[in-house]
Amino acid sequence: MATGYIPREFIDDLLVRADVVEVINARVPLKKKGREYTACCPFHNEKTPSFTVSPNKQFYHCFGCGVHGSALDFLMQYEHLDFVEAVESLADSLGMAVPREHSGRGPDKKQIQRTKNLFSLLQEANQYYQQQLKNTQKALDYLNRRDLSDEIIQRFKLGYAPAGWDNALKLFSKSYSDQQLADSGLIVYREEEHKKYDRYRDRIMFPIRNRKGQVIGFGGRVLGDDKPKYINSPETPVFHKGSELYGFYEARLNTQKLERIIVVEGYMDVIALAQFGVSYAVATLGTATTPDHIKQLFRAVPEIIFCFDGDRAGREAAWRALENAMPMIQDGKEIRFLFLPEGEDPDTQIRKIGKEKFEASFEEAVSLTSYFVEKLKERFNIASDEGRARFLTEASKNLKTMPDTLIKDQLLKRLAKLTNVDISTLNRRHIINAPEKTEPAADFTRLSKHEVSKTPVRYAISLLLFKPSLVNYIENFEHIALSELPGSDLLTTLIETIQESPQINAAALLERWRNTEFEAPLTHLMKWQAETDDEEVLRCELQDCLRQIRKRANEKKIETLLHRSSTVGLNKQETEELAFLLRNR
Repeated sequence: MATGYIPREFIDDLLVRADVVEVINARVPLKKKGREYTACCPFHNEKTPSFTVSPNKQFYHCFGCGVHGSALDFLMQYEHLDFVEAVESLADSLGMAVPREHSGRGPDKKQIQRTKNLFSLLQEANQYYQQQLKNTQKALDYLNRRDLSDEIIQRFKLGYAPAGWDNALKLFSKSYSDQQLADSGLIVYREEEHKKYDRYRDRIMFPIRNRKGQVIGFGGRVLGDDKPKYINSPETPVFHKGSELYGFYEARLNTQKLERIIVVEGYMDVIALAQFGVSYAVATLGTATTPDHIKQLFRAVPEIIFCFDGDRAGREAAWRALENAMPMIQDGKEIRFLFLPEGEDPDTQIRKIGKEKFEASFEEAVSLTSYFVEKLKERFNIASDEGRARFLTEASKNLKTMPDTLIKDQLLKRLAKLTNVDISTLNRRHIINAPEKTEPAADFTRLSKHEVSKTPVRYAISLLLFKPSLVNYIENFEHIALSELPGSDLLTTLIETIQESPQINAAALLERWRNTEFEAPLTHLMKWQAETDDEEVLRCELQDCLRQIRKRANEKKIETLLHRSSTVGLNKQETEELAFLLRNR
């Protein structure tokens, strides 16, 4: 696989050349409807088409479940690819070679080189720990007592960090700086105390690999009963606990066709299950399951089963997983919970009953909605009016985070029947669908002109997304930044970006701000479609927006100068500026 940084300019060009209609139509038949194309959404079950594709913006959006994006997003969601894989797939379909940059100046190149150095260091460390395991009998004896085969030890690249405070420090400081060693998580570096030492000492080492198989961190387990039992890598430039899953790379590599993923609590659970042929288990890394974990897993499989110990800690972990999974619910995807007998974990259970019975127990797994209802019923007495009210109030906290899906509709009906309260009453009392304060990012309805034009900044952004070439009619936009209106920073950045890349389209613009604070508002405004393609009409509307922004900027300046005049006074230049602004008010 080629490595290196894919230039931003290439991704822009790729999204300009690609036709999102062709990409989607090759996989999901589309029908033309006016200026757009529609279909039943491939990401949730529906009878009436709500999946819309805009050839003008090169953008798709489902007004039912909320999925949206460019041709790249569609490939990632539909074919379960990561970003680089989607870029390579789309480029290949267009006969374009994906360039890679390996050197050069600028902050991006430095960051790429820094990341490359960390990957190299962590890979070398993994090889070192593996070699140490082969040469350390007590570590091998521990793994033998855990009944791990040589094949499974090799598959998961297990190793051993020898006792001592500076083994890794001495070895790797020959080639890497103290800062690099600290950034990798291999050593603890306290510069102010002039202390540095190995993080992992006398521990079995579990390398954590990303989707590409690169080592990004480690988990270290003591051989005995010392505390802490496990030490995980800290957050580093290449390792983020909330978005990585132990065993996910191995699951994809060793399972012919992934149809489900089992989420367990520990490294040894993943490894023991794999040794018995259940090769599709993953574990979170010292943190609760996050929405990012769910999103990542749903790209790969339609079914997730959380397998937890049957004790109190296991059930608390399950509830946290449920809360984080609620916003990620999709029709056509399933989440279930399997609780093991008291005192058992996946490691001990599969050794006791074997693969066949263990997999058969999946039939006992409880659906997310059933678990949600049962847990609330345990807490509240729905036999009383007060208990039902508390039950529904508590339920609403999670229901508000759920996207509008058939699953949510069915759950609402179930709650209404259970509490003998009509759904319309629940809505009227704002128990289930109370309005959220941050509506735009979660609103999946088509935007009207009134909604986007209620602020000139928002409407100007929408017009530029619809037709980026309108930027040619903007001569001076310093007043936009000076206006300090909400969204003015996004508008000025958008204008600058289009001016720098005149051929860019809306999909490529959205790609520029993937995973940034601007992604959500841009995605929201991408749902708006102009009533006309007439450039003269659109130009007039954009210039009217700019006039309104300039007027508000002038008012802001007047207010500031008047305040300054009444407090500290104005100099000659400020006095003249205030007089000019007031004359032209």
